[in-house]
Amino acid sequence: MRWELNRLALAITSMVAIAFLVPLIYATGKIAHDRALSDARQQAAAIVAALAVDADPGLLNNAVASTIAGSTGRLAVHLPGIDTVGTTHVGDTAIAQANQYRRSVTADVPGGLAYLQPSVLSDGRSAVIEVFVPDEEMRRGVWPAWLALVALAFVLVAGSVLFADRLGSRLVRATRELAGSSRRLGSGDLRVRVEPSGPRELQDAAHAFNSMAADLRRLLDAERELAADLSHRLRTPLTALRLDAETMPPGLIADRMRQACDMLDEELEAIIAGARLGVEARGNEQSDLIEVLADRLAFWSALAEDQQRPWEVIGGQTPVPVPLPRSELILAVDSLLGNVFAHTPEGVAFRVTVSPAGLLVDDAGPGIADPAAAVQRGVSGAGSTGLGLDIVRRVAEAAGGHMEISRGPLGGARIGLLLGVPPSAPPAPPAEVGRRRRGRAAS
Repeated sequence: MRWELNRLALAITSMVAIAFLVPLIYATGKIAHDRALSDARQQAAAIVAALAVDADPGLLNNAVASTIAGSTGRLAVHLPGIDTVGTTHVGDTAIAQANQYRRSVTADVPGGLAYLQPSVLSDGRSAVIEVFVPDEEMRRGVWPAWLALVALAFVLVAGSVLFADRLGSRLVRATRELAGSSRRLGSGDLRVRVEPSGPRELQDAAHAFNSMAADLRRLLDAERELAADLSHRLRTPLTALRLDAETMPPGLIADRMRQACDMLDEELEAIIAGARLGVEARGNEQSDLIEVLADRLAFWSALAEDQQRPWEVIGGQTPVPVPLPRSELILAVDSLLGNVFAHTPEGVAFRVTVSPAGLLVDDAGPGIADPAAAVQRGVSGAGSTGLGLDIVRRVAEAAGGHMEISRGPLGGARIGLLLGVPPSAPPAPPAEVGRRRRGRAAS
């Protein structure tokens, strides 16, 4: 933008400079030409005065030699009936025309211009005074004047562009600051504000941007408080469910019910704590994908055992840090694993592959016929809410990656939460599908 302003100033000042420079160049040449003719008239006037005193050729010869033009061979006096006094540069035709018109005339001659001034002698005869003006004399001082005008034009244009650049830098600086702040706001930094500067319009835009950023932060904080309040309201039915579980006779089902209540209570506590964190604190959170996956597999493995689902985990030797709150990462992992249990028959196997590149979940089910429709929020062809895969997509994009849906090596769907980071080592070869693992993910 700054260069565009400079080019605009350069174009405008150049047009103005040319508009003034061309007439001045012409006027300078005209002035030099008129000055040379004026000098010739003065030289001729001096001889006219000498002719009025005495027209004797000897005296005229001395008078011609005493002038500047005569001493350099550029002045002559044409008297009737006698030889020309001085050095002539014109022919008889030009002399006859000057005598005929009885007024001063000019004639083009090789190397310059001849000024002819007729004069009447005391006896009534006519004489013509000739002053030769060479081309060098008519151009004397023209080139230095033209160079000075061109240099002045360049100085004025450069000064105008520099002045416009100084004025435009303030505008460009304010525009860049506003654009940079907009990008930072779009990346999630709600603390960014713009110092109003530049023209009034940009100052108004900066004030509007600051108001928008403040309103956006306030709305997000209010939304998170609402999410925390809603999660807190779930504790009442959870308490009733826990009391019912405590009244159940001892056994495997009762233990699982009490374990599920404890895990649900922990998740609600994490959701409430995470929702009430400030925007900046949430943006700085980081979670370990391996740890989250191990915790969630501990929950889903019990259900897989009940449904007789073979499953396996590949990878998980090193931590995989993800720049997301733990609650959001848990939500994405549960959506990936829950999709297998929700949309494949009991007994269908699944495989989980984890690495620094992300998380892949493969199943041996029927697959996903229309991946584009599967990620449309609120749309599902399998009787669900259609939010699960959209949650995975949102979490993947928040982590700087993307979600992938394709056909997996088990013959069914492959859904991946890819982080966009190349793996440090190739994944381990797949283990036997019928082999099942519980607890923390391992190779």
